[in-house]
Amino acid sequence: MRVFMTGAKGQLGRALQAALAAHAVVATDVDTVDITDARALSAAVEAARPDAVVHLAAMTDVDGCARDPELALTINALGTHHVALACQTHDLPVLYVSTNEVFDGAQDRPYYEWDRPRPVNAYGYSKWAGEEYVRSLSRRYYVVRTAWLFGPGGHNFIHKILSAAAQGAPLRVVADEVGSPTHVIDLAAAIAALLGTGHYGVYHLVNAGICSRYDFARRALDLAGYENTPITPITLADFPRASTPPPYTPLHNFVGRSLGITLRPWQEALTEFIESEAA
Repeated sequence: MRVFMTGAKGQLGRALQAALAAHAVVATDVDTVDITDARALSAAVEAARPDAVVHLAAMTDVDGCARDPELALTINALGTHHVALACQTHDLPVLYVSTNEVFDGAQDRPYYEWDRPRPVNAYGYSKWAGEEYVRSLSRRYYVVRTAWLFGPGGHNFIHKILSAAAQGAPLRVVADEVGSPTHVIDLAAAIAALLGTGHYGVYHLVNAGICSRYDFARRALDLAGYENTPITPITLADFPRASTPPPYTPLHNFVGRSLGITLRPWQEALTEFIESEAA
């Protein structure tokens, strides 16, 4: 299979290139293909002659999205429109990576793939708009929602927590934001397994299990040798920020599991990640 990939330089893009090592990957990023330029993107897809398109490129700075919602829509919605339209033009399947933040976090159970999105912030709204473009323009599509990514080479939540602990900075972490941590290596393997199956639709691909941001941080610190580093649990209301994260958005991998695509518990994935970082 020949795969055209946007956002290939991000932490998920790098992991997915490794997971697709048996295939030919045309890896692009903003420095080579601007997804907000419809003509340039379509020409690049046509020149690559791929069998499928994997669309990872996005504005993922959620606070930045809140500060500049039109830029978020330009990249995450309009850019995805261009990708979906290029796939329609060249009759290609597309895999689009979306987010748990398309949900409002108001219910008391994990979200299924068919639960109705109700984004409460600019990032979630822009990613939901991207989903709508994929569904309306693409005949063959996979929408993969995921959450709380961590992995090598990224600027993610776990890296920030460990960096703060190493510097002796006081740690205050919200205890009432609950979700599904996801190791990018596990997610990449799941996407590689899904891609090309022909089982198109919406998928929730996250590591198994649920935790709060506080529990996630505490586990990471303990694994990294910072057992004696204290964390003060706070609420979302105590942590003012530009964006408003949904409070409860664990994702239930119901559809992927029916195909035999499952991800291990987040605790196992985090342990492996911390050990690899230490090595």
